[in-house]
Amino acid sequence: MSRQHVPFDPAMNAARREFLRHAATTGLLAGTAAPLAINLAAMGNAAAQAAGDYRALVCLFLFGGNDAFNTVLATDAASLQAYTATRNQAPDSIALLAPGTPVDAGAPAGSPARLGGVLPIVPANAQGRSFALHPLLGELRTMFETDRRLAIVSNVGPLLRPTTKAQFASSQHPRPASLFSHNDQQNTWMALAPEGATTGWGGRMGDAMVAANGRAVFTSVSAAGNAVWLAGRNVQQYQVGPNGAIRAGADANGRVYNSTTVASALQRIIGSSRGTHVLEADLAAIGQRSIDAETTLRTALRAPSDAAFGTAPPTGNYNANNDPKLQYLNPLTGSNAFNPLAQQLQVVARMVDAGMTGATGARRQVFFVSLGGFDTHDLQNRNHGRLMAQMAQAMRYFDTALGAIGARNNVTTFTASDFGRTFTSNGDGTDHGWGAHHFVMGGAVRGRDLYGRFPTLGTKNANNNNFDSSPDQLGNGALLPETSVDQFAATMGRWFGLTDSQLLEIFPALAQFDAGRRNLGFMNA
Repeated sequence: MSRQHVPFDPAMNAARREFLRHAATTGLLAGTAAPLAINLAAMGNAAAQAAGDYRALVCLFLFGGNDAFNTVLATDAASLQAYTATRNQAPDSIALLAPGTPVDAGAPAGSPARLGGVLPIVPANAQGRSFALHPLLGELRTMFETDRRLAIVSNVGPLLRPTTKAQFASSQHPRPASLFSHNDQQNTWMALAPEGATTGWGGRMGDAMVAANGRAVFTSVSAAGNAVWLAGRNVQQYQVGPNGAIRAGADANGRVYNSTTVASALQRIIGSSRGTHVLEADLAAIGQRSIDAETTLRTALRAPSDAAFGTAPPTGNYNANNDPKLQYLNPLTGSNAFNPLAQQLQVVARMVDAGMTGATGARRQVFFVSLGGFDTHDLQNRNHGRLMAQMAQAMRYFDTALGAIGARNNVTTFTASDFGRTFTSNGDGTDHGWGAHHFVMGGAVRGRDLYGRFPTLGTKNANNNNFDSSPDQLGNGALLPETSVDQFAATMGRWFGLTDSQLLEIFPALAQFDAGRRNLGFMNA
């Protein structure tokens, strides 16, 4: 097995030497036997200047394809009329009710009548229209209207270049591959390429900024398993569990078979290579990396029961399932229930805290969390409302935790999803779409505003379900994106500290968009 050659730009040589000097003093290099990907981690852009403050991006991925039409709604008369006419279909209407409609406590759980009317919001730039949020997004409404730490970016989706409806109809106009496919569009959102991509734009941002970090291992972190969004060319993603670092074989007390001696021996074996085979050396280096990272995090992270992140139990035995800060009101049962998304964000908040204090040596980090279940082909009223309640509670919890550690201005959280969904109903659900509306949250966000032109809603053509009266809707009312993922991501990347040239390298399609539209304006400097 041969190692892959990784070329270097000669202009980076001086910065490369500086990086190697820095790495030698911080323990970043694992020795001559370590694999190239680990030895050269953080060198994706060695010319980057060390960041002077702490900043983090958090991707909240909604797996399955969130129904944007029932998340953010235009409620002006024409839009509401088109919306109701299209979504109020038998046998189970998925049309949410107009603002001000009272809750019908006797209606079936999850039904629009049981939820009551949508929640009005007033963006600073309302585009001559009126808007509202899903009835169970009350916590996000407060963050939008009162706290002004939440923005809405409308009709975002993968694009290779600006595309009109007429251009989309032409086979000659470039378009993303494998539209409407879950796996491909998840990868396209995360990596700007369909399934099979090996690096994501979050990881490539990490490559560009990791020279500012004392330890490369904490640059790209997932609290939700493997995610291509976090994979860089050199930076490797590091996965944490609900309680923090995942221990290599040992239990919470550092024991195997109730023995610390056995645990120490196991760790020596995991982190050692007894031969010269490349695969064996790589495996040993990864094992040692995991052991070293866990050792650091064991002391760097404050406990989840700390008042900033959780609720200290009277018995001293913390149980996240019983922590009221990690619970949401389930609209189907009327009772509080454990919110796993809030727990993912809890460990992210604890890692942000460790970064802010310098305990992990990280000044630039990208994090990944997720919530699944958004493929609402059926039972949408029940399932989508529950997911909205989980998302709202978790995001509000995270904002509160960041406030408790003084990190709101340092962290930007954004939603992403496979795609939006169809405007039409299939009876009690929706099918795969394209464009969708997304939230961006944080103290550096120019909140209480709507960015990007909000789409015009039309009515379907009875012959083929096309929406001829709307320039923004395709078959079955799916949205043709007005804003690309590249523009959306580059706006946050600029706040993260990337230069224009770095952004064009990470997002090649960005060059196809007008220079005045590469920064959407929803982030403060």
